[in-house]
Amino acid sequence: MSLLTTNYLTPTGREEAWRFTPLKRLAGLHDGSTKVADYISLSAKATLPNGVVLSVAEASEHPASYTSTDVVTNRIREVVAKVSLLTIAKDIELTEPIHLSRKCSSSPEFSRVVIQAGVNSKSMVIIENTGNGELGEEIEINLAPGASLDLISLQEWDRTAVHLAQHHAIVSKDAQFTSYVVSVGGSVVRISPTVEFTGAGSFADLYGVYFATDGQHLEHRIHVNHNVPNAKSRVNYKGALAGDQAHTVWIGDVYIHKGADGTDTYELNRNLLLSDGARADSVPNLEIETGEIVGAGHASTTGRFDDEQLFYLQSRGIPADIARRLVIRGFFAEIINKLKSAELEERLMQRIDDELAKVGE
Repeated sequence: MSLLTTNYLTPTGREEAWRFTPLKRLAGLHDGSTKVADYISLSAKATLPNGVVLSVAEASEHPASYTSTDVVTNRIREVVAKVSLLTIAKDIELTEPIHLSRKCSSSPEFSRVVIQAGVNSKSMVIIENTGNGELGEEIEINLAPGASLDLISLQEWDRTAVHLAQHHAIVSKDAQFTSYVVSVGGSVVRISPTVEFTGAGSFADLYGVYFATDGQHLEHRIHVNHNVPNAKSRVNYKGALAGDQAHTVWIGDVYIHKGADGTDTYELNRNLLLSDGARADSVPNLEIETGEIVGAGHASTTGRFDDEQLFYLQSRGIPADIARRLVIRGFFAEIINKLKSAELEERLMQRIDDELAKVGE
């Protein structure tokens, strides 16, 4: 067991990065007061294909490739002695996903995962999080030139879980990165998907789905750093809220540096309020230092359940509870259908149905 005692970075809630987050509910993962178990719960759920290796390596042999301003990420780096290293060989094209899983127990865990996608490789990685534990997580994704990687992160936590994470992708020349973050469980989930481009022709798609019910706090903070010419990014997150004190936070930051000519970017967040007592905070930000861009924009909407849609379905003989479920499924379908897995899509839709059914119980 290890205990981190440094406190010079401890957030107070007055900082912009922490003003929405309920610090008292973070189980000490943010302030160094919690004892962190010295183990790694991440493992392969199935046999890995040829050309893919999951190993445990010394953290000193795999220092971080980027500087993070996130407090929890920096605490993880101070504490963790071992990292989970997933390497994908160059020039391979995988037809089946690499499926990793983590089931957290009651012991708090700090985890650092490094994913290395080789030159011209094509792969999909699914990381499935379940259980009722407390997790501080950093995932660093390095895409070599020409690599294509889809990363699906599933937060299917039990109701008491706490999950604080940063997922940082470094996207090289002509590489393509697609992130799917799905959060449908936990007490507090705070995930920061961040991207930096290191070569022209690189592309990142960031998708997200979240569903918050009674008392849940689900927070997603996206940052896309356009610091090279001719890179492209798209961000699209959708969330629904139902139940008393359900709270979601979405922060979308896109920064286009001087010299990043030819940038093409757009970010979008939509929130659907299904009941009174729910609150969605949505803050899109766009900072541009060059006028030589293809396009840049953002949009955010938060609205209540569409009673006209519900009435339309009921007028055709569909019971109210089923009609409500169909409207919510339709809201999420745009993103969930992109997962390219019928089994996974239906599983997530069923979890959303189950969460909705719990509201008011």
